Amino acid sequence: MFHDQNEYITLERDVEATQIPMGTNVTLTEGDRGQITQALGGSYTILLHGNLYRIDGKDADSIGKSVKIEADAESEITNGVVNEEAVWDVMKSCYDPEIPVNIVELGLIYSCEFSEMEESGTKVDVKMTLTAPGCGMGQILAEEVHQKIMGISGVADVHVELVWEPPWDQGMMSESARLHLGLL
Repeated sequence: MFHDQNEYITLERDVEATQIPMGTNVTLTEGDRGQITQALGGSYTILLHGNLYRIDGKDADSIGKSVKIEADAESEITNGVVNEEAVWDVMKSCYDPEIPVNIVELGLIYSCEFSEMEESGTKVDVKMTLTAPGCGMGQILAEEVHQKIMGISGVADVHVELVWEPPWDQGMMSESARLHLGLL
């Protein structure tokens, strides 16, 4: 859900956060007041002291929200092969912290390949990019994709690679993403 810019919060405890877009880890202080600008994919983007910060869903209590434990992704396994749709569905639960559209609809996933590993399940190889090469959030988004895919039953290994060719542009977004962002 995209939050109204008027939803103010007061930090109820110190909390570890990531400054956007630099990707720098910081500790936000109890009592600081800010605004929730985005709450998608299990994390929160907070505007505080003129800067944006990402707070993981596991720390939602720090902003007065309920902590939601994400259940393992459900997937059907046929002959030891992971359902590809389940992998794409979990990637759709990953969001750029500044843009209220998931990374699949933004066109950030360039490829997703599946291969069977001997007696241990499926390996998933993902190539993804960012909207801007200098964004410090790349490793954080890649790690989120990795963790969510690893949560799917039957997945034995995940490799997420950040790539820069071809360079991302707005034309790579789905029509629904462009519509949502007012670009159509």
